[in-house]
Amino acid sequence: MSEQEQTPKAPPKSARRRAREFVLQGLYQWRVGGADEAAIEAYAPEMEGFAKADREFFVGTLRGVIGQQAALTERIAAHIDRPFAELSPVEASVLLMGSFEMVNHPETPYRVIINEAIELTKAFGGTDGHKYVNGVLDKIAADVRAAEVAARRKGR
Repeated sequence: MSEQEQTPKAPPKSARRRAREFVLQGLYQWRVGGADEAAIEAYAPEMEGFAKADREFFVGTLRGVIGQQAALTERIAAHIDRPFAELSPVEASVLLMGSFEMVNHPETPYRVIINEAIELTKAFGGTDGHKYVNGVLDKIAADVRAAEVAARRKGR
């Protein structure tokens, strides 16, 4: 067997997963580099793989997170152990995006949002950042999606 045959191939990324990756990159540019929404939206389509992303979801999420930043930060701050400004840029951006989706995309199950956030943090964040993101988003889900969380726990 060749090495290529032994290594299982990762499933193809969905258009929404790709969009989340580009939103994360955009939010990182916004938080760290000071790029504004228009510059991020103009640059993103030039990035490799963007054509396979859900453009509408990308734009809506990027604009939504930036527009609702104060409320999202306040929601996150209630569940973290340090000031929001002290979080790593990746963890902060993933938490903003995950919180935004929890509030604004009730059609997406909260477990999907959390799992996507964990995968993004594993791919782009620090060693154990995904554990922190998981814990914070679990608490936010309990606030924002109380009925959905309760139904899931009851069904276990």
